[in-house]
Amino acid sequence: MTQVTLERPTPARPAQPPPSPLLVGGVLGAVAITVVAGWAIDFSLAPVIKQWPILTSILEEVVRPEWSEITDPSSRLWTALVETAAIAVIATFVGSLIALGVALLGSKVSAPPAVYRVTKSVMSVIRSLPDMAYALVFVAVVTGPLPGILALTIFNIGIVAKLTAESIDAVDPGPLEALDAAGATRWQRARAAIVPQILPHYASYVLYVFELNIRASVVLGAVGAGGVGQLIMLYFNRADYPRLAAVVIVIFAVVIAIDLLSQFLRRRLV
Repeated sequence: MTQVTLERPTPARPAQPPPSPLLVGGVLGAVAITVVAGWAIDFSLAPVIKQWPILTSILEEVVRPEWSEITDPSSRLWTALVETAAIAVIATFVGSLIALGVALLGSKVSAPPAVYRVTKSVMSVIRSLPDMAYALVFVAVVTGPLPGILALTIFNIGIVAKLTAESIDAVDPGPLEALDAAGATRWQRARAAIVPQILPHYASYVLYVFELNIRASVVLGAVGAGGVGQLIMLYFNRADYPRLAAVVIVIFAVVIAIDLLSQFLRRRLV
């Protein structure tokens, strides 16, 4: 007797839906806007191609860093790097501390409506200017690392206050209602029910702006706000590309290390 084996039919794959007209229109619109933007500024790679021999000669020097700039403990690099780190630490501490109070005034949960609206407006104004703009203003008045500290402090207030205020808006209302029923003041509500809830998020925001400050302090030094950025501009103006490459290598390593450490700590906090 012949045994008949029944094969299970292979299920047909579902047909792929056609691309959404909205998606297609969005991609075509983005391409069109990019083309128009390039046309508006006369974008062209011709200058790069024309100056390629000069760029090649610079790269030949860059790939041969002056390692003595790194290995010598008394080199200007390490002094400038310590100054950059100090700028970032001071700006982070002062700016984040002020930002916590500003955030409490900028949340509808912890501040009266009139105070909340005014504070939100002021925070928007602070964030509207980049840290470079603040640095240029302060450099015209004072010298040394102080312009960088002041610029980053103001910039940090805008960022940390905004993020913290949003965290305050999302706190659990239960403890607040219990304190309101007990007749607690706004300060007591903030101290006992709001700050404990947002503290992990606030600490994460502080670490985040510290990362930003390390990078920004390097850039701000280029406009005279202190730190390793001034050393970069010095070597660049002298066309001392081997020493410049050594400085960039150290900055790269420091930024990566701080990023990894900050990410590790933020995962433990939130």
